[in-house]
Amino acid sequence: MLTNTKTRAIVIQSVLLALVVAVIALLVATTIGNLRARGMPIGFDFLSTSSKLVISESFLSYDSSQSYYWAILVGIVNTLFISFLVIVFSTVLGLVVGLARLSSNPLVAATSKVWVEIARNFPPLVLLIFLYSLWWKVLPTAGEALALPMGVFLSMRGLNMPSATMDFNAAGVTLMAIAAIIGAWRLFKPDVVRWRRGSLALCGALFILGWWLAKFQVTPELPRFAGSNFEGGLELTPELTTILLGLTIYTTGFVAEIIRGGVLSVNRGQWEAGHSLGLSRARILQLIVVPQTLRVIVPPLNSQYINVVKNSTLAIAVGYPDFLAIMNTTISKSSHAIEGVFIILGVYLMINLSLSTLANWFNRRIAIVEN
Repeated sequence: MLTNTKTRAIVIQSVLLALVVAVIALLVATTIGNLRARGMPIGFDFLSTSSKLVISESFLSYDSSQSYYWAILVGIVNTLFISFLVIVFSTVLGLVVGLARLSSNPLVAATSKVWVEIARNFPPLVLLIFLYSLWWKVLPTAGEALALPMGVFLSMRGLNMPSATMDFNAAGVTLMAIAAIIGAWRLFKPDVVRWRRGSLALCGALFILGWWLAKFQVTPELPRFAGSNFEGGLELTPELTTILLGLTIYTTGFVAEIIRGGVLSVNRGQWEAGHSLGLSRARILQLIVVPQTLRVIVPPLNSQYINVVKNSTLAIAVGYPDFLAIMNTTISKSSHAIEGVFIILGVYLMINLSLSTLANWFNRRIAIVEN
């Protein structure tokens, strides 16, 4: 029976799988037994108890009397917020720097090359610590804050900028969101063009109706110095600004090289064909180069976006309360290290798999379909 190659392979793999399962089961049983012997029961019941954690910055409403699970959710939102901003800013700057490296102007090309080389060869942790030290050694106090254009003030207390409060009708905004979702779905659905246009026209009408019902009212708010600090407007703390600037500078260097490589992957003859048709350089980029470049750069860009989420854990070095920092405090206060590690692994795995799924979907949308 075992002389058959296929059967022998199945038997060997089954035995190896059984051994792996047995080792894992032994480790789990031993760990649970040791924890119980020390009076440290394993479980996730602690998540519903009061956390008594102090979180310096949160985009969700939070106080120390709330439960651990809400504190963890606050950390997840903080991580998603900073990761989203870094991804957006580094993509835009990476596009500019990557194209600048291809410029015929030697000064522009050399400047962008310096940015790329420094960013790619500088440890991100050292970069964050260097930027964070500048807040306290270079910038003035809040009373002598540097006044930047458009009502922005910079001091050792952070970055203060104008903000706006918005009032709207929820029903109208909901109708706008529904119209936008349906319109996007119909736009990318391969169907009869005439029916697609009719659907988009209907969605446009619903969107306009929702805008009218929403009755948006925007109230601007400018920062002003009062007492010993600024009041009003939007305040970005030194910790948040440091992690945002540091990771953006670092990630931009990699994104720029990815975009430059994607543009260079397009055959030079296609540029010449565009020039022969009388197209400008901008139109050639828009109509010929960019669509082909996207098919090359999406997979490596996805890897960089995943790295942004993982590099956000360096925020702990400058005191920004991201998800990992809050989980470290949770583990030390609750003594549930194993559960905490599983939560950390699960959350980062879920975020990165979501990013990967979205990038793979987009990559399939722009792929060339051969008949």
